[in-house]
Amino acid sequence: MKPTLQFRLSQHLALTPQLQQSIKLLQLSTVELNQEIERLLMDNPALEREEGESPLAAPPAAGGAPGAAASEPATAGEETSERHEDWDADAAAAAPWRGEDDEADADRTFAAADTPTLRDHLYGQLSLTNLGERDRALVGMLIDALDDDGYLTMSLEEIAALTPPEAAAEPEELSIALKHLQHFEPTGVGARSPGECLALQLRALGAQSTESDATPRVALEIAERHLELLASRDYTRLKSATGASDETLRAAQRLIQSLNPRPGAAFARVEARYVVPDVIVRKVRNAWRASLNPEAMPRLRINRLYADLGPRARGTLSAKIQEARWLIKNVQQRFETILRVSQAIVDRQRHFFEHGEVAMRPLVLREIADALGLHESTISRVTTQKYMATPRGTFELKYFFGSSVATDTGGAASSTAIRALIKQLVAAEDTRAPLSDARISQILGQQGIVVARRTVAKYRELLQIPPVNQRKSL
Repeated sequence: MKPTLQFRLSQHLALTPQLQQSIKLLQLSTVELNQEIERLLMDNPALEREEGESPLAAPPAAGGAPGAAASEPATAGEETSERHEDWDADAAAAAPWRGEDDEADADRTFAAADTPTLRDHLYGQLSLTNLGERDRALVGMLIDALDDDGYLTMSLEEIAALTPPEAAAEPEELSIALKHLQHFEPTGVGARSPGECLALQLRALGAQSTESDATPRVALEIAERHLELLASRDYTRLKSATGASDETLRAAQRLIQSLNPRPGAAFARVEARYVVPDVIVRKVRNAWRASLNPEAMPRLRINRLYADLGPRARGTLSAKIQEARWLIKNVQQRFETILRVSQAIVDRQRHFFEHGEVAMRPLVLREIADALGLHESTISRVTTQKYMATPRGTFELKYFFGSSVATDTGGAASSTAIRALIKQLVAAEDTRAPLSDARISQILGQQGIVVARRTVAKYRELLQIPPVNQRKSL
């Protein structure tokens, strides 16, 4: 065959740079949006932050009168629906986007810089002891081997094997050094197991058992030998192993629960995560209204020097001005879309705002998408990492969506409401005879909610509620 030339016509989807930017901004969290804007401010001299009145004035609360916004934002709002409808149906396939799990760690964090570490605290105590130089060195080796909770996770033999030949140490020497370390604060540091940690704290309390009160002896015996039985709440075997009465065993349990099984945790650097709510929900004239949080909205404008150039701008300068205008319009569009979706959620979950989780109704993305004329993928982007501040707390928009469970009356109950009911039932149960998953399923069935036992178990685990045997008390 000889080579030939052929002409073919074909169609394919190509998103414009404006739409690509719109999709990207829509899926970003507020913190990520500010980071992206900072990057663009550095790259584009025609763009700057507005210090006074912002051209990105917040649109009126959803449900307000049409045309209440200024003329320019209203125009952008009119374009919002058209532009979203243009790319909603195909954007999920044409442009990659991140799911709710991909950016789980994107929120801001804060860590106290002046918090002393556990090792610093222990070395400070070591410097005040009267130990010899070699003993100090051995205790220092053990301090370096501690984990963040203050436990010695390596055996003394392993630590001895890691010492250099010129400072070779026998396990017996390290055992003596460990005794010194275990007298340091916080009490329980240097333990090799939770039982040893609790036993060290019990001995440090100095409580002595008497003929009338055997609680300290029983508590120490449980910590050293029977901690697994206490964790599984096997009180029958505990009483048989310790010979304690119900009252003594109950007192020993309270004593053990008052101890700290993680003595080093107080020195850990705690990172506090926080979010900036995009939407604030308030009750106005007996109606729940969503409004944008002005603190979350970046104030942007075209640099006045560049704006005055107008049609005289050419080449790269003209492109920078156009990019700045696109960004301002896309940011405006992003917040308008978030507000529309938030108000639609509020309208459907108004009983939640009145009565709490037990009144949450089933809701899926498709319902909001159909009501607003948007694509389901757009609703998914809007509700991921966007937060709503309400009188009942701050929630991610995805929190208000949940699957439905059938009821005897032919209706449906939200999975969120069912979890709230399970939490209430467990909170009110008799801890001496806690409710099993089957019993909870039966109680819900009596209320008209058909839930299988395995479903109750799944919801209980999501709520981090222990199984029935671990909730039992004496």
